[in-house]
Amino acid sequence: MLNTIDIVIIALYLVTVVVIGLLAKKKAQRSKDDYLLGGNSIPWYMLGLSNASGMFDISGTIWLVTLMFVYGIKSAWIPWLWPIFNQIFLMVYLSKWLRRSNATTGAEWIGTRFGFKKGAKLSHVVVVVFALVLCLGYLAYGFIGLGKFVEIFIPWEIVSNYIPFHITPEFIPHFYGIVFTLFTVFYSLLGGMSGIVWADVVQFAIMTIAALVIGYLGFTAIGENVLEVPDGWKSPFFGWELNLDWTEIIPEVNNKIKEDGFGLFTIFFMMMVFKGLLVSVAGPAPTYDMQKILSTKSSVEASKMSGFVSVVLMPIRYLMIAGFAALALIYYEKLDLMNAAGNIDFELILPTAIKQFAPVGLLGLLLAGLIAAFMSTFAGTLNAAQAYLVNDIYLKYKNPSASAKQIKNMNYATGLLVVVVSIILGLFAKDVNSVLQWIVSVLYGSYVSANILKWHWWRFNGEGFFWGMVSGMAAAAIIPEIFPDVLGLYLFPILLIVSLIGSIVGTYSGPPTEEDVLKSFYKNVRPWGFWKPIHDKLLLEEPHLKKNSDFGIDMFNVTVGIIAQTALVILPMYIVFRQDIPALISLAVVLVCLYLLKRFWWNKLNEQID
Repeated sequence: MLNTIDIVIIALYLVTVVVIGLLAKKKAQRSKDDYLLGGNSIPWYMLGLSNASGMFDISGTIWLVTLMFVYGIKSAWIPWLWPIFNQIFLMVYLSKWLRRSNATTGAEWIGTRFGFKKGAKLSHVVVVVFALVLCLGYLAYGFIGLGKFVEIFIPWEIVSNYIPFHITPEFIPHFYGIVFTLFTVFYSLLGGMSGIVWADVVQFAIMTIAALVIGYLGFTAIGENVLEVPDGWKSPFFGWELNLDWTEIIPEVNNKIKEDGFGLFTIFFMMMVFKGLLVSVAGPAPTYDMQKILSTKSSVEASKMSGFVSVVLMPIRYLMIAGFAALALIYYEKLDLMNAAGNIDFELILPTAIKQFAPVGLLGLLLAGLIAAFMSTFAGTLNAAQAYLVNDIYLKYKNPSASAKQIKNMNYATGLLVVVVSIILGLFAKDVNSVLQWIVSVLYGSYVSANILKWHWWRFNGEGFFWGMVSGMAAAAIIPEIFPDVLGLYLFPILLIVSLIGSIVGTYSGPPTEEDVLKSFYKNVRPWGFWKPIHDKLLLEEPHLKKNSDFGIDMFNVTVGIIAQTALVILPMYIVFRQDIPALISLAVVLVCLYLLKRFWWNKLNEQID
């Protein structure tokens, strides 16, 4: 049970976000852009902290603590499933390309690339559908994680006395998820992007304090006790197979590794890198990450914001993850990992470790921060879903001349609709990992082909984008049902090929995009790739037009950035587990990479075409 001090801390946080929502309400109601993008007036570092806060989600943290417990330092690679290094591609060049469009949403961006004829209209519709499916998936994912988390601290035996209806054990987490979801709706609907950003900054400050304390507790526990882990657990390197044998320590962990499907780790790793690179080159998915990029003041600030996310998020988040993993390993016998169905659930490691090891005061801070993490992710994703429903459906097709009051009411109505649908979807989801695997391994497979081609090939048109996305989404719905026992990641190549065929066939089924639209897009965004015919035509009008020849330096900076980001993930792990020499090597790698990025990326941001 929670102590009075812990309850007061949580209540203070909840009051704070309500006040933020009320204070931001006035600005949010000025216009559509003020509500959805904060009026493009929010500083890049604030948006960066907000974006980092949104990624510091409770469900992801539960998953990452479980991974660290099971796979040790090797767990640093597994988040490449998402892939976390897409932030580096955004930092180096994709954020500035996206921001130069001056669009409000990813669907609105379609008009700047494909125009407004039949193919573009079809593309617009399919992007809205994809964005809403993705947003609803993420909302359901966070919803389950929060419920499993809260269930540990608020026993159902006490709550059930005040509930006038019966809830079966498997749906108890969903009930808790619904309660906090409804609370989150209040400040996110009222304050729009500005309210979300300020609440996120408060949340990240709380999580930073908590991470430092938990990291220290884990570090101390490792120093005072003997750590029993399999051979190879403390190394990031791996062979053809994972070869982590828990038989003599915690035999049940071997079953977890088998269920995850990560045993043949080299194959898993190669497929993860292949998929991750393609997903990253495709650009941001139409979720809260894209909305934060579009909310920046300029393309230069968009790049800085995306880079800042990794710098602030990775060390803080992984200090907390490593601290909890250390405590859970040292005091495993004290943890109660049995779920309501009577089975061991390793996703309960984080909440049970908090309950067991966090002292009074810190417990309240941690709960406030992790509940806030859910609220942050939920609010940002909800804002993105609202943007698509209001900007790309209501204002485009239903009521283009809507008044400010009508837009405000529609923002509220669509927000409530999205929340209700996401709750219904959450009720049918089995666990955190199943939703996450479906989103990152399966659904993203339908997204990649069309979104790589849109940046890099002039001939690619609206019809190609539409059929590429539709064929990919259809495959994402059908193929996992045909191969139910295959890890979603291994289905990615099939989805990619189906989507690529749809993109190519669709492209040649329609005429090229209007020349004026292509010229405008190329002149404003200035991508590298297969744009020679358009570049040559623009040269006749503007002889001094400069071609983007930054592909080489961009790829160099991406490589350096990924190395730096990985070192920032591994460094806090080594610190907590008292691996002094590896920690110093990781720190040296970070410093060298930061020097190279300062010289070849940061110093040249203002020199690049804007």
